Amino acid sequence: MRRGRLRPAGAALAAVLLTGCAQFAGPAQHPAAGEPAQGGDRERNLPPVVDHVRTTDPVVFLTFDDSAERDPGLTALIRERRLPVTLFLTDTVAGPAYGHFARLRSVGASLQNHTLDHRSLRGLPHAGQRAEICGQQTKLASRFGVRPHLLRPPYGTYDTTTLRAAAGCGVTAVVLWRAALNADGDLTYTRGERRLHPGDIVTVDPDHPTGRGLGARTARLLETIEEQGLRVGRLEDYL
Repeated sequence: MRRGRLRPAGAALAAVLLTGCAQFAGPAQHPAAGEPAQGGDRERNLPPVVDHVRTTDPVVFLTFDDSAERDPGLTALIRERRLPVTLFLTDTVAGPAYGHFARLRSVGASLQNHTLDHRSLRGLPHAGQRAEICGQQTKLASRFGVRPHLLRPPYGTYDTTTLRAAAGCGVTAVVLWRAALNADGDLTYTRGERRLHPGDIVTVDPDHPTGRGLGARTARLLETIEEQGLRVGRLEDYL
């Protein structure tokens, strides 16, 4: 265990993740999609917080938190269709499978930052938030040779300190989501109209023992996306 930081036991951490990072618990009035946090001069250079990308292109963006290695069906789907998905990785969760994620990256997946230990960042002091964010930047750069520029804060929680720490670590955007695919295969929305729109960022919840598998849910989601005249875009091409 690293000095000064608490790390949940493996079983406890797994239980936390099964509740789903996509259960948004961020500020009640987070910055509008695609806009930077507002404030004085110090805030003007902070990374924007986005759940939607402003574009007329018929694209939506698929994102996963850590769990893509657990379902061979999803792995096969990403490889076969060369899906440009974005995977947000936590070191203590995804670290043992970094070799697998490297293979997914070779067929189009992007690997981005989800912190070292999956701690809720909001309310932590700057040094603690910087350690979580910069620490994972360094880990991923060392393992994959590229420093991520996107951050998804665990549970969607953040504060202005998070944005300042993220900026100092080289993060250029903090990524939330407007739509979430739950364990039963249903889409839920954090705001706005209950349907997909061009530019929406979608997060796919991890598997749950009583729900449908990750690969099967994602395959059905792809059908829904295509039925609406949309396709999966590469988020990093827009942010």
